[in-house]
Amino acid sequence: MPSSFVLAISLDALGQKRWDELSQLAEFNPAWHAHQSTIKHGFALSDFIYQQVLKYPTLVDNLINDHNSANVDYCRLLTDEISAVTSEVELNRCLRQFRNKQMAIIAWRDLLNLQQVEQSLLQVSELANQLIVQANDWLYKKLTERYGVPQGEFGPQPLLIIGMGKLGGRELNFSSDIDLIFTYPEQGETSGGRQSIEHQQFFTKLAQSLINSLHNITADGQVYRVDMRLRPLGDSGPLVMQFGAFEDYYQEQGRDWERYALLKGRILNPPCAYSDELQHILKPFIYRRYLDFSAIESLRNMKALIQQEVRRRGLVDNIKLGQGGIREAEFIVQSLQLIRGGRELSLQLYSLLAAVKQLISLEILPENEGNKLIVNYLWLRKVEHCLQQFADKQTQVLPDNDQDKLRLQYVMGFNTYSEFLAELQNCCDFIHSQFLLLIGDDSAKEDEPISATEQAAIDLWQLDLDEPECQNLLAQWLAPADASKFREQLIDFSKSLKTSRIGQRGYNTLNSLMPLLIVNVLNCTELPALERLQRVLQVFKAILGRTAYLELLLANQGALKQLVNLCSASPWVTEQLSRFPLLLDELINPATLYNPTELREYPSELRRALLRVEADDLELQMETLRQFKLSQQLKIAAADIAGALPIMKISDHLTFLAEAIVAHVIDIAWQQLAEKHGEPNCENAGPRDLQNKSFAVLGFGKLGGWELGYGSDLDLVFIHNCEGNQLTSGVKPIESSQFYFKLAQRILHIFTTKTGLGMLYDIDMRLRPAGQSGLLVCHFNGFVTYQETEAWTWEHQALCRARFIYGDKQLFSDFNKLRLSILSRQREPSELRTQVVEMREKMRQHLAKGTAELFDLKQDSGGIADIEFIVQYLTLAYCHEAHSIATWTDNVRVLESLVETGSISSDDAQQLKNAYLSYRNQNHRLSLQNRSYASYTAELQQHKSQVSEIWRRIMS
Repeated sequence: MPSSFVLAISLDALGQKRWDELSQLAEFNPAWHAHQSTIKHGFALSDFIYQQVLKYPTLVDNLINDHNSANVDYCRLLTDEISAVTSEVELNRCLRQFRNKQMAIIAWRDLLNLQQVEQSLLQVSELANQLIVQANDWLYKKLTERYGVPQGEFGPQPLLIIGMGKLGGRELNFSSDIDLIFTYPEQGETSGGRQSIEHQQFFTKLAQSLINSLHNITADGQVYRVDMRLRPLGDSGPLVMQFGAFEDYYQEQGRDWERYALLKGRILNPPCAYSDELQHILKPFIYRRYLDFSAIESLRNMKALIQQEVRRRGLVDNIKLGQGGIREAEFIVQSLQLIRGGRELSLQLYSLLAAVKQLISLEILPENEGNKLIVNYLWLRKVEHCLQQFADKQTQVLPDNDQDKLRLQYVMGFNTYSEFLAELQNCCDFIHSQFLLLIGDDSAKEDEPISATEQAAIDLWQLDLDEPECQNLLAQWLAPADASKFREQLIDFSKSLKTSRIGQRGYNTLNSLMPLLIVNVLNCTELPALERLQRVLQVFKAILGRTAYLELLLANQGALKQLVNLCSASPWVTEQLSRFPLLLDELINPATLYNPTELREYPSELRRALLRVEADDLELQMETLRQFKLSQQLKIAAADIAGALPIMKISDHLTFLAEAIVAHVIDIAWQQLAEKHGEPNCENAGPRDLQNKSFAVLGFGKLGGWELGYGSDLDLVFIHNCEGNQLTSGVKPIESSQFYFKLAQRILHIFTTKTGLGMLYDIDMRLRPAGQSGLLVCHFNGFVTYQETEAWTWEHQALCRARFIYGDKQLFSDFNKLRLSILSRQREPSELRTQVVEMREKMRQHLAKGTAELFDLKQDSGGIADIEFIVQYLTLAYCHEAHSIATWTDNVRVLESLVETGSISSDDAQQLKNAYLSYRNQNHRLSLQNRSYASYTAELQQHKSQVSEIWRRIMS
């Protein structure tokens, strides 16, 4: 230990206390007295080291006699330990104890500055590599004893494990989770065992066992938190994918962010012919043969996402995600690799450090800047390791307590914590400057002459103008009376600042921002200026205490313009932005704001949003789901306001968005329950994966008919087809039926809990069998029995708009058969008509709210409900003659089917379609204007009369 190393008094006392406790142990070795000072230092600097020594006192000998840290052979050491293992329980114990002891030794070397951080990164990575691979090898051998070997072209097929991120780059954090992707070469069946199974089933079982061996927490702790969300299709994708499907996915669906991720994707298994084949699949996706400057734009987009997250989560002291942090250094190197790696094969490296040296060698990075980037990156990684080695916790946030501040200051070699912070700022400033050089920084604007409008806006905000002066200044935009009210609004807003939480920095930002706002308000023609100003100031009042958002609008004047435009167009949008200011991030890029996500891309976009969230952090998962919904709805509304989407496309987007969220909520709920209770044992279930849960969700009403609006709730019914009621497979087993009940409860909890971002969706379960008194989730056989023997006519009407939303293929097929069977029953027309009309009359009496001036589009006579009931009546009356009527669940296409089968005249169908689309369009407009009822127009009067006449002719 360097003699110059002097601990603070409080840390020295902690070290002494822990030494005294060690000396009381029965296993205490008097020879340790000679190393008392060093041991005390280690104990004072790391709770983790101290805790491991208490568990394994002889570990002290390893610590004080560790003189050859550069050549640790983890492969041999672990092989010796694992060779005696005979069961999975022993395997789990062996892996955890080996990991903890070796990590304590690495932390000892690091915190006592006995080795460079580069060595530590390699050691942590190689240790993880061996733990993963050797656990996999042991489990593979165990599995082949029962099922035989999955043979392939080059002999026994392995489960190839791709280590992502810093594990792939051999630069793993000290206390990191591990991102893995599993794949195998060829389909087929195993051979040579007691029971032959398909390769997919074999490797899924192996992958599940490996994850459990690494991820599960036992009395000995955990080996690694395993994150599988980077695999193709994320949580909704198969756990293991065969090479062919793997290649198809990346060729057809791979995203830019997946290229970045796979750039560090290293095969952890020893090299073999199969791993060479996998490399040939991945390389063309990651690297382009040409100079790929599109990578820069992708980088900008990812940077914007990270900045949003930093703002949202307040990550001001995060040395990884903050400005100039580890992530920006990684982006610099990875982007240059992606841009040039297709041509410069020497850049196709996993290690960031090796890649920087190669970039310098190729003169892509200047030598001085490149070397300085390495130095600053390693300095940050050293800080990161210190933060995590104090207590073996995954964190990149600077400490908020004096003890850890002292630890960090001493290990990093500073006399005071302020000196450390100053050096940290210098380090981050350099990395950020290099980052801006790479991606470009267009925020700086050349000075331009101030226009008359801009000068007027400055005077309005900064000067204490009297009423005549204000009227004169605004004369070209507003009448005198309106100019006076405009002035009053600004004065009232200015007065409100005195009681707000805005600080000096925020106040300075607002003073620069307000004249720009006034210019935008005066130049916008969508709405009277008074109402425009009132709405935007409503948003400003909501963000006064959040200086980051004021700065965002000041730095991105395009975003400020979008804010004014959207608030002018819709009070609903104004309300959303006021309640959830994080939506302001969406205004930065008009190109994406007015172009909603492609319909089929919602699951992928949601998966990307959730990638940065820990799998066990339910609270943050719920917040992220809500943020995603709100931001996507804002984009849909913006496109709606701009006239870029027709009415049916708006509903399509809102429906596909909801379906993507439903699927992710179910996956989250399932994983949480499975972690606690294990998975259900269903006698009829095939290989269990995230696609096959013996569970399904049915969507009714607007969700079922692809007709969701902005404020729509979701009408859902949960069913399962798990045969038998055996116990689940986990450490706290429950009956399978109870598992599905808890699953339904957890799903509803995630949807309906109100967080800071509100409720995800309001869920209506009243259409389940027996309604409110029925089970939350029922077996499919019970659902069949209910529909066939107990359901009322109105419930069969609801089935007309029922659609399979989520679940496995067998339930999908069974439900569609049941639905067709019920809808195609032959019914007595007059009796059916009477029942439908009676139900409609009850609804009209209880729900219609229209007046002589205002039209209740949904419930008034001649409105939406009349059209829906006509379509449902005709479906139930004629589907037995033409099954094609039941093909679709949306009213427009059902009407087209009814015309094709001669069940309704083309003229009547066209009038109903025109009215229906007009009503839905009006409903969307009303939602955006926060209104419930429409004022009568000649068009609405005509539609109402036509629908009422058709109702009279068909239903009377």
